[in-house]
Amino acid sequence: MSSSVASLTSWSPTPMTLAAPPRTSGSFAGARRVPTTRGASGASSLGGGISLNCLIRWMLGRRPRWVCGSKARAVVEPVGRGWRSVTRRAVLASDMGAEVEVGHSRCFLRVRNEEELLSCIRKKVEAGKLSSDIATRLEELFYNYRNAVMQSGDSSASEIMLSNMAVAFDRILLDVENPFNFSPYHKAVREPFDYYMFGQNYFHPLVDFRTSYIGNLSLFFDMEKKLKQGHNIVLFSNHQTEADPPLIALLLERTNPYLAEKLVFVAGDRVITDPLSKPFSMGRNLICVYSKKHMHDVSELVEMKRRANARSLKEMTLLLRGGSQIIWIAPSGGRDRPDPLTGKWHPASFDESSVDNMRRLVDHSGVMGHMYPLALLCYDVMPPPPEVEKQIGERRKFSFHGIGLSVAPEINFDDIASGCENAEEAKKAFVWALYGSVIEQYNVLESAIYGYQGLNASNSIISLSRPWS
Repeated sequence: MSSSVASLTSWSPTPMTLAAPPRTSGSFAGARRVPTTRGASGASSLGGGISLNCLIRWMLGRRPRWVCGSKARAVVEPVGRGWRSVTRRAVLASDMGAEVEVGHSRCFLRVRNEEELLSCIRKKVEAGKLSSDIATRLEELFYNYRNAVMQSGDSSASEIMLSNMAVAFDRILLDVENPFNFSPYHKAVREPFDYYMFGQNYFHPLVDFRTSYIGNLSLFFDMEKKLKQGHNIVLFSNHQTEADPPLIALLLERTNPYLAEKLVFVAGDRVITDPLSKPFSMGRNLICVYSKKHMHDVSELVEMKRRANARSLKEMTLLLRGGSQIIWIAPSGGRDRPDPLTGKWHPASFDESSVDNMRRLVDHSGVMGHMYPLALLCYDVMPPPPEVEKQIGERRKFSFHGIGLSVAPEINFDDIASGCENAEEAKKAFVWALYGSVIEQYNVLESAIYGYQGLNASNSIISLSRPWS
């Protein structure tokens, strides 16, 4: 969810990261074609020392299937507040509860054009309400967002852009004046101001739904049934932008609004401390943790971060014991980045201890749990900085673009472990199975969106659909 969506490895003393396998479009790149080495016995093994045989045995026991049926391709009628038309208009702050707040300046909500909006920023600086640094970032945010929304060609793009930016600036100013503090487990703030819909409305104009796709839609319906039966679900996913949560929800809100609003994201500290991120984070269910990548940025804070992560771990344990939870986690510990040599994007490798810690939490919860590999392709909408930054306050760039989301059938650890020689080998094989599936799904989404194959990019494992068309 941020440049530091935290892996759970910050709770493990000996994290291990697996190297990314080569990208092979249309194949199970993470399992069928992975880097192998030869041990003394001549047996093939994966880069982490895992025998290839146990993973192959598990793969051979799984039948490729075309996930389709009526639910996969159906155009579903509007359901509840989760559905908004692809051509919907922006919702004003007054419609989401902003006007009932007392003691907060209404400056941004009264603007009628771009000039008044930018003038309001300067007035807040002069009045000492905003720092010059935040003001500069707000102006840059405005221009980048405006240019991206105008790319859509929508006849109401200018109106939508101005309304959304006015609400965003209003929320940011409110938090600067009265900072919101996130608890280890944060529940989305829906009233008196609906921060969830605020995020949906803000990012909706940046998505080109004509070139956006969902893979294996029927599995999301299966997840919904499991949740309503009290089961837990964990989505092991790659992570691309700060906007992953609203972008995921935008693709699901027409067919699966229950899932879209119920999702709990394991989120790093950067999205709950950066003034430009906080209002968007307030609209999501979060488990707030410190990422391993930023654990040692300030040596004096290391122990505090560890204690905070321990509290978050306790909250997650309690959630899972209660059942009916769907949790999204990026085991890479951060956002995907382009290859510095080729400029190509691909999912960052999964951290073994992060996956194993999450798996054990699910297994020990006393509630039936299911673990799915999820692939997300959306980097062009809001790409991260080329490299990981320590300092809070990264530049936000935007683009109007198609995005993709895909899920594959759940992967059962015991099924994999039954073909492995020992527990360590089983852990590694489980990570490779999850990561390999994410790579495979990502390649299909990439072919559909960037290879212009559209629905024809579907294969025997991943069935693409566009339920909003």
